[in-house]
Amino acid sequence: MKLVNRRNGAILAARVERASRLWERMRGLLGRRELPQGDALAIEPCNSIHTFFMAFAIDAAFLDRNGKVIRALSDLQPYRATRIHPTAAQVVELPAGTLARTDTRAGDEVGFEV
Repeated sequence: MKLVNRRNGAILAARVERASRLWERMRGLLGRRELPQGDALAIEPCNSIHTFFMAFAIDAAFLDRNGKVIRALSDLQPYRATRIHPTAAQVVELPAGTLARTDTRAGDEVGFEV
């Protein structure tokens, strides 16, 4: 499954892993040395994240139920936490620099495609 910005057609990730079970959501990216370019982790349900104990920076896009980006965070460094975004249904964690490279920002609509 891939993730596409519907405003500009940019592909944010060619491979999206989903974390919807409690343990998958709690584990997230912990224990990984990197998130390769072209990969993403979609966590649902989710309205805030942290990067405690992570070894690398990430970008994060908080999405509402319709796939609208309600908050786009670039270069979130290890040992940080985001605020709670009450209207977020999920968050997509991406390699740092992805949001800038794809010109993805709050207000854009993104979609998961097969």
